[in-house]
Amino acid sequence: MPSTKDFYKYFYISALIFLIAYIYMVVQSHDAAAGWPLLLFFISLAFAFKGSKVLSGLAFTMVIFGTVGLSLYHPEYFLQWGDFKLSNLITPLIQIIMFGMGTSMSIKDFAGVIKTPKGVIIGVLAQFMIMPLIGFTLATVSGNFSENLTPEIAAGIILIGCSPSGLASNVMCYLGKANLALSLTVTSITTLLAPFITPLLMKFLAGSLVEIDVFKMMWDIFKMIIIPIGAGLIFNKILSGKSQWLDKAMPVLSMFGIALILTIITAAGRDSLLTIGPILIVVVLIHNMCGYTLGYWSGRLFKLPESDCRTIAIEVGMQNAGLASGIAKEMGKIATLGLAPAVFGPLMNITGSVLASWWHGRQPEGEQPEEVEFKRH
Repeated sequence: MPSTKDFYKYFYISALIFLIAYIYMVVQSHDAAAGWPLLLFFISLAFAFKGSKVLSGLAFTMVIFGTVGLSLYHPEYFLQWGDFKLSNLITPLIQIIMFGMGTSMSIKDFAGVIKTPKGVIIGVLAQFMIMPLIGFTLATVSGNFSENLTPEIAAGIILIGCSPSGLASNVMCYLGKANLALSLTVTSITTLLAPFITPLLMKFLAGSLVEIDVFKMMWDIFKMIIIPIGAGLIFNKILSGKSQWLDKAMPVLSMFGIALILTIITAAGRDSLLTIGPILIVVVLIHNMCGYTLGYWSGRLFKLPESDCRTIAIEVGMQNAGLASGIAKEMGKIATLGLAPAVFGPLMNITGSVLASWWHGRQPEGEQPEEVEFKRH
């Protein structure tokens, strides 16, 4: 009977086999079929990483890389089925994800406003100041250096910066021994403020690059966030303690939804991504890393505890790429405006996992381990 360790080792072996098959197909110019071994390579890695405490946080990211890789080779699978355009799934998927967020929310998520108002205020202000301004700067500078970075693609960089923090930030804060209660509070508040703040920031920072209808964007975000979260809160209130199956199902459904959203966007913007991809990856990575760095030091500047500084770093650096993608879809510019969010999503999961793993072995000096129960994934 093979041990658990041997079980996961087999997936590393299968990953190596699929990688060799992929390289062989590329060398032999069998590009039409190369997407499948690439998908299986990343799926095998995802299963293999599940057996490692250090790498388990990257398993979901490997799945995203696999499906995104397949969409680059076979975009036709993710564009349209019959007369139905798969891009029409993006908004409903975001609403499902936000509904799941609502079912896991309670008044406790806002208790941090009373307990640590300083940390909450700094976190929310840093979220809506640092990333939008960095996005605007990067879009402006990179646009001057690359003709392929069209105004709409550049606006997508600003869009991801103007979005609220994502649910993945809560996971990374938990793993990185940050202040989880503060993380939940900042994520909840920035998400609920997004329908009002994101459109105004986009109008101010990206209005010269792409046409922004502020009130339409407000309504679009309201539909994607406030209504489903409200429904989730009501559902949770009525069925409190009776929906354990939903608590288990929603994280899986959310991960599936995010992966499908990013894959659809990649397929829609494939041609542009193949042209601008390397530059966009560098720009997005700089954006993400600056968010971590400036977020952390904004906490240090105001003399917050180490765990709070870690929280603000992660909250600022990790954005809601799914919501940004939904906004791009509602604007009818998924193949351009949606590219930066599609690249940002997988990258932030990698960098966030690395940062959380590094912090995990370093308990904040003089602070007790976090005792908050964690339900979100």
